[in-house]
Amino acid sequence: MNAEISKLHRQIESLKKRLRKAQQKAEPKKVKNFTLSTPKGDVALRDLFGRKRDLIVVHNMGRSCPYCTLWADGYNGLVEHIESRAAFVVVSPDAPKDQQKFAKSRGWKFKMASDKTGAFTKAMGYLKPKSSWWPAVSAFHLQDDGTIVRTGTAVFGPGDDFCALWPMFDLLKGGAGRWSPKYKY
Repeated sequence: MNAEISKLHRQIESLKKRLRKAQQKAEPKKVKNFTLSTPKGDVALRDLFGRKRDLIVVHNMGRSCPYCTLWADGYNGLVEHIESRAAFVVVSPDAPKDQQKFAKSRGWKFKMASDKTGAFTKAMGYLKPKSSWWPAVSAFHLQDDGTIVRTGTAVFGPGDDFCALWPMFDLLKGGAGRWSPKYKY
């Protein structure tokens, strides 16, 4: 590895450490106990925690987005590791029946819920004016008094840390080039 690349890796790691510290210091934001839909009926956000105190929610744009599908394909291999630490659910605007059908076609093992009204996604900042859904992730904590707080959030996009494919493609001559994800290859 050349010296410039080594130096940049060290700088990025240093910035990531600073980012983690800043995230840990940030004041958690209280969140309403929103209602989402599942194949078994409506469920409160609090119920998605199960027996865990922490919950990771992926704000997914749904089956219409091949990029969101790429990210979700990656969670499938991580879900057991994630759930050993926190509850995990992918939330999209798709109806529960459509989510189930699509998840089955992809072999997904993680829980899904529908934000059919968009209220939850909008409150989290990922449903923009003119109904533009954004992919992102939010982390929540269930406090002793039953209050839900959001402890962190980040937007998804090509090159982010939430999909292992992008850093791998960065190592290729020309990076990802004009590549984009597809549902089938």
